[in-house]
Amino acid sequence: MSLLARLAPHLPYVRRYARALTGDQSTGDNYVRVALEALAAGEQQLSADMTPRVALYHVFHAIWSSTGAQLETGMLETTGNDASQRLLRIAPRSRQAFLLTALEGFTPSEAAQILSADPRDVERLIADAQSDIDAELATDVLVIEDEAIISADIQSLVKELGHRVTGTATTHDEAIDAVARHKPGLVLADIQLADGSSGIDAVKDILKTLDVPVIFITAFPERLLTGERPEPTFLITKPFQPETVKAAISQALFFHPSRQKEAA
Repeated sequence: MSLLARLAPHLPYVRRYARALTGDQSTGDNYVRVALEALAAGEQQLSADMTPRVALYHVFHAIWSSTGAQLETGMLETTGNDASQRLLRIAPRSRQAFLLTALEGFTPSEAAQILSADPRDVERLIADAQSDIDAELATDVLVIEDEAIISADIQSLVKELGHRVTGTATTHDEAIDAVARHKPGLVLADIQLADGSSGIDAVKDILKTLDVPVIFITAFPERLLTGERPEPTFLITKPFQPETVKAAISQALFFHPSRQKEAA
């Protein structure tokens, strides 16, 4: 199989990553082009110890580290995209680790291969990026959860990240009333509520009038992963790990369009 055939399925994604990393599509495409040219000329090689996608990103980073990573200050001053500027304010290595895992879906282990780093260091870099994001995008949170202990745990995690819990609900009607009293910037919702009502229906009704990111935290993920409707971007299965919830909150706030406009 030719080099182009091996890499073709991954090129749209590495272009997306390069755009997010540099803050500009044309700049990102230029670095992708240079990486491909280096591969074609034999100046760089795809590692046999990595999957083709991981190896491609690894080569991209070899090029980026020797050129683009040195242009951070100039990029921050010239890019006109506010979301990109927020990304560029995160320390370069933390930004790379965060984007590789949050945007591109690599595991921390794969991100470590791409960055030629220790997996433990990558996890620390991700946590640093999440901390920076949460501090900048602190918001009001509605927690829709009918189990008191779980609700308390979620509220504690939200507060640890610097956000404010301005509403809690155990039923569909309570959730709608909570939103009427105080519009949240983020919703964390279970799908099976106290009176037999549906958290899915509550979220659908909330989203009719309010454009906010939503994270579902549920013991019944199969009820959302049906393929019959647009499936949620952020879905966490109970019992959950605290770090999983924290990561999802950071990602939901950072990548949701309405949150990007508010922070601009």
